[in-house]
Amino acid sequence: MSAVVSERVTAGAPARPPRRARHSGARSAPYLFVLPALALFAIFKLYPIAWSFWLSLFRTDGALQTFAGTANYERLVKDPLFWTALRNTGVILVVQVPLMLALAIGLAVAFSSVLLRFRAFIRLGFFLPMVTGLVAYGVLFAVLLNPQSGLVNWFLGLAGVPAVPWLTDTLWARIALGLALTWHYTGYNAMIFLSRLQALSKDHYDAAAVDGANAWKRFRHVTLPGLRPVVLLALVMSTIGTLQLFDEPYVLTNGGPDNSTLTLGLYLYNNGFRFFDFGYASAIAYALAVIIGILGIVQFRFLGDKS
Repeated sequence: MSAVVSERVTAGAPARPPRRARHSGARSAPYLFVLPALALFAIFKLYPIAWSFWLSLFRTDGALQTFAGTANYERLVKDPLFWTALRNTGVILVVQVPLMLALAIGLAVAFSSVLLRFRAFIRLGFFLPMVTGLVAYGVLFAVLLNPQSGLVNWFLGLAGVPAVPWLTDTLWARIALGLALTWHYTGYNAMIFLSRLQALSKDHYDAAAVDGANAWKRFRHVTLPGLRPVVLLALVMSTIGTLQLFDEPYVLTNGGPDNSTLTLGLYLYNNGFRFFDFGYASAIAYALAVIIGILGIVQFRFLGDKS
């Protein structure tokens, strides 16, 4: 009897699909959701990267492009303007970036002090330059530092200081560019450091104070080690941004005077969109990518977590 009942139940029940077929849709669902993002990444990232490398193998003569192999890269090595742009960018990287990060760390420590009044208002004031557009603040500094009618030279004149050739002298043009970059990015990096400082445990500071450490020793042995991960982050981001620097020198000095503020980003732009030599501009872009990759590896090697 039981056999007959079980036979009827089996006959009336719907057939279950195979386990593999039932789960195949669930397994492919994540890939379907990711597919639009992958397609956009391939169209707007991978394809331009690959096409740029292909372009770097061609020589552009007006509207004619001829295959040149590695000729653009050989030209790069022998190009004095490329080395000038690389040297100018390196000077900004070695001088301005450490100065900016040191100021940002000092500001972050000051912002976290309980003795500072109106902290929220002051933090906002230092962060606001980052909100200003790159071209807008470049024009602002070009007006302020104008050697003939700039507001800075006007104030210097009131103090009896002779006018400074901010944008017409090779040294002062570099200083003007560094001042503009420091003004724009210091507050942003200070906010990054401040977020890390607020996450540090107060127990470490209390223990250091009990051991007799003064303010400098607490900063050196507690604050700086605690800031190490975000210092590495800010350094890598600043390095990449500096090596790609374009807007500020383009608006402030257009690479002058005497190519003293010509950067790799500006030189790449000039070759690609002023001289329409897209093959050589692509070679510069790939050389820049290699330099950024090497510097990133070095920074992670020496400043990364060694534990």
